[in-house]
Amino acid sequence: MPTFDEARQIVLANIRPLGVERVSILEAAGRVLAEDIVAPWCMPQCDNSAMDGFAVRSDDCSSLPASLRITGYIPAGGEICGEVEPGCAIRIMTGAPVPPGCDGVVPVEETREEGDQVFILEPVKSGQHIRFTAEDVQTGETIIPAGTLLRTAEISMLASFGRALVPVYRRARVAILSTGDELVEMGEPVTPGRIINSNSLSLAAAVREIGAEPVILGIARDNWESHRSKMVEGLKADALITSAGVSAGDRDLVRIVLDELGLEQLFWKVEMKPGGPTAFGIHDGKPVFSLPGNPVSSMITFEAFARPALLKMMGHSRLFRPVVSATLMNDMKKKPGKLNLIRVSLESYQDGFRAYSSGVQQTALLRTMLRADALAVFPSELQLLEKGSLVQCIILREELLMGCEASKCSG
Repeated sequence: MPTFDEARQIVLANIRPLGVERVSILEAAGRVLAEDIVAPWCMPQCDNSAMDGFAVRSDDCSSLPASLRITGYIPAGGEICGEVEPGCAIRIMTGAPVPPGCDGVVPVEETREEGDQVFILEPVKSGQHIRFTAEDVQTGETIIPAGTLLRTAEISMLASFGRALVPVYRRARVAILSTGDELVEMGEPVTPGRIINSNSLSLAAAVREIGAEPVILGIARDNWESHRSKMVEGLKADALITSAGVSAGDRDLVRIVLDELGLEQLFWKVEMKPGGPTAFGIHDGKPVFSLPGNPVSSMITFEAFARPALLKMMGHSRLFRPVVSATLMNDMKKKPGKLNLIRVSLESYQDGFRAYSSGVQQTALLRTMLRADALAVFPSELQLLEKGSLVQCIILREELLMGCEASKCSG
C-alpha cells in the first residue's frame, strides 16, 4: 500500500500531455500554449509618440518659454509629413510615427498655442515621451514560451502580432461514473435508503473548474452488465473517474470489471484518511481513477490525485494547490499509521494564518467541506497535533491568498 506521496508520484509518472490543437485566439484563454511564439516583427515597428502634443528638437527648447512654428500634423495611424526643421514643431497624436529631426515630444498640457506658434513651457529632455523601435520586442524573439498558461496579457500580445490561431494542449475529456443501486438522479423520488447522485455533479464541477470537459455517464447499477457497458463507454474518453464500488464488498464491482476490461492497476488503497480505498490504473495509456463513494472522500481524493493528473494532461506546469503554514487553533488526535487530511477553516493574521477544524471529520458529513478553506496535513507518524503547533495546509479556496505575503505562501 503506497503512502500519500508515493501514490501521487505513481499517478504523475504515468501521465502524459494530450495532443495539440489550434484554436481561435479567444478560445485560447485559460489554455496552455503548446509551442513557442516567436515575434515576426519588432514592436514598436517605428519610433512613435507616447503623448498627444508636439514633436520638437530639444536643442530648440533650451530657453523657456521657447517659441516654435507649427509646420505639420501627424495623427495616430498617419504618415510622417516631413522633417522637423530647426525652430519648428509638428503637432502629433499618441501612437503616431515620430518625424525625422525630432528627439522629443512635449505633452500638449506643457504648451501654449497662439496662431501658428506653440510656446514650450517646460524643459525638454532628448528622448522624452518617445516609444523607440523594438524597445518592447525584438524580431525573432521568443515572446511567449511553450507551457505558458494564456491569460489576458498573453492574449493581448498574441493579438498584437496577428495570431488568430493559437497552438494549445487539448482539453481533457473526463468520463465520470457513479455506482450503486442506492443512487437516484436529480428529479427522481428520494425514498428512505436512496440518495441523489451528487458525486457525478460535484466531480463534473471540479473537472470543469480546471478547464477540462466532463462527460457524465450516469449510474452503474450493482451488476456486471451495467458496470461493463458504462465503463466501456467511459474508456473512450481521455480519462475515467468512478466513485464508490471500489472496496471489497459483495457489490463492489469496479475493480473486477476494470480488470476484465484490461486495466493495469497500479495501486489499490493508500495510506491516507479519508480516501484510503482509492485505486488507480492505466487502460490503453488513459488514466482511470476509482474513488470512494462518500462525497467528502470523493472530493478529497479528486483533489489529491485526479486534479494534478488532469492538469498535467492539459500541459500545465503548476499541478498542485498552494500550501501555507498555519497555526493550529484546536488540538487534533488520530491513530498512527495513516496521513490524515483535516478539513479546516483559515483566518489570516499579521503573523500568518490560523487554522480551525471545520467540524467533525466523518466523511459522510458534507457541511465540513462547505466550511473548509484548506486541508491540514496530519503526518502519518503523529498521533497528536497540539494547539499552537504549525501545520501545512493545502489551500482549497485560493481567493484567500489574494494579497497574501510571499512569506506566508509556498507551493
